[in-house]
Amino acid sequence: MKKITSLLLMSLIGLVGTLAWAGSDRENTVERMQKSVDVLQSIMATPDKGIPEEVLSGAKCIVIVPNLVKAGFIIGGKHGRGVASCRTPEGWSAPAFVSVGGGSWGLQIGVEGVDLVLLVMNDRGLQHLLSSKFELTGEGSVAAGPVGRHASAGTDWTLNTEVLTYSRAKGAFAGLTLEGAVVEQDNDSTRAIYGKHMMFRSILSGRVATPRSADAFVAAVSDAGHQAHIAEAR
Repeated sequence: MKKITSLLLMSLIGLVGTLAWAGSDRENTVERMQKSVDVLQSIMATPDKGIPEEVLSGAKCIVIVPNLVKAGFIIGGKHGRGVASCRTPEGWSAPAFVSVGGGSWGLQIGVEGVDLVLLVMNDRGLQHLLSSKFELTGEGSVAAGPVGRHASAGTDWTLNTEVLTYSRAKGAFAGLTLEGAVVEQDNDSTRAIYGKHMMFRSILSGRVATPRSADAFVAAVSDAGHQAHIAEAR
């Protein structure tokens, strides 16, 4: 009898621990979406020092990773978790959750937290994002994005660049070189918000309804895209 009682108690403790973990992960994911909203609002509030209007209005998808951590001593690394949304015929998609990780060699020391913004600019980049996992490489597929109210006529981001990358540290946005980083689906955050595993492609293609907890994020993305489109048309 004591053995059965002990087993039941252990099972109950395990269940409580699992529910607490799930609740914590959901809270963290909701907080991440709110931080992503803050990043978007900062972009729109500083047009002269932010992402150019024609770049933002032409983006097919946006990925925001608030507080990407870069750390290293001789060998550096990056890691962060973020939120993505893509344009669909009906508007911006429900959020898909991503993790970004990767290493780099170089003389560096210390830890730095930056906000990361990735803009997917063409169909090829979109297909790579929809694959649930892809590596950011050079040779035209990824580049540091131009900064300012308008993109310089001398830049070639409109040609073959799949993804433009930006970082924000201490309030200022700047183009960021992020070659070698891997972007993939964050399954834990997906389950925390949607209650089950959802395919990356289904979410970003617009086949999944936006959960109430993500309404503010999708509204902020839609508003940013709309403001950029209006400003570009002036």
